[in-house]
Amino acid sequence: MTGKTLLTAIVLIAIVCFSGQAGAVNPGEMLKDPALEIRARKLSQGLRCVVCQNQSIDDSNAPLAQDLRILLRERISAGDTDSQAVGFLVARYGNFVLLNPPLHANTIALWAGPAIVLLIAGLSFGFYLRRREDAERDRPERFTSEDERRLEELLQKEIAP
Repeated sequence: MTGKTLLTAIVLIAIVCFSGQAGAVNPGEMLKDPALEIRARKLSQGLRCVVCQNQSIDDSNAPLAQDLRILLRERISAGDTDSQAVGFLVARYGNFVLLNPPLHANTIALWAGPAIVLLIAGLSFGFYLRRREDAERDRPERFTSEDERRLEELLQKEIAP
């Protein structure tokens, strides 16, 4: 490996390793107090961007995610505890804003939905396999050599005058 190739490989590995930690937080959004900023980053990683739906507000570049990050930081700066700050956002957007929503009557579909879909898919696949086995069983078997010999005799009799 040449020196240039090795350097390129090291740079690419570094980009891959550290790209996941970049996040979408703009420097203007960050709090001046590092301890509060760490709290805000930790909380924002557990909050869902309601536009992107499967990204945290910490990772999303959507304008609404930016608004949620700013709102969260305002609540933390105002002296809210972690649960109060998150509770404020949940009160506004519902449990859907949480990446890990609690198990309640209104979130049961979020928790049970994947299992139900998997169960339906498994049952459907089982029915498919059973139907395929039944079709295999009902299909006539191939001629045996005895059947072929008998068919040849019958055909010869039909052709002969």
